[in-house]
Amino acid sequence: MPPIVRLTLFKLPDATAVQETVKRYSTLSQDAIKSHTNTPYIRSASASTPYQDPRNQGITLVARTEFASKADMDYFDNECAAHGRIKAAIKEKVLEPPVVLYMDA
Repeated sequence: MPPIVRLTLFKLPDATAVQETVKRYSTLSQDAIKSHTNTPYIRSASASTPYQDPRNQGITLVARTEFASKADMDYFDNECAAHGRIKAAIKEKVLEPPVVLYMDA
């Protein structure tokens, strides 16, 4: 089974929130631990700002995460404490819900 690559596109108008989120994603693959096994489960995680371009349609941050399986991605969405902390930190700062795309690597 191929790994799952997920891209999350955010509209965060606050540059400080963008930089804080980039920092959080830089350690996410170590911070995200499955509670029942106490082990990391994200293959890789990063976030960066896209180049300035009108085609961005206001997107200011792109997060990329890679999972071994769809089940791991579902855990990330529904149970992961580290992901919950990221969501809580930017919830009030996001202009609209992020666009989430995922596919086989």
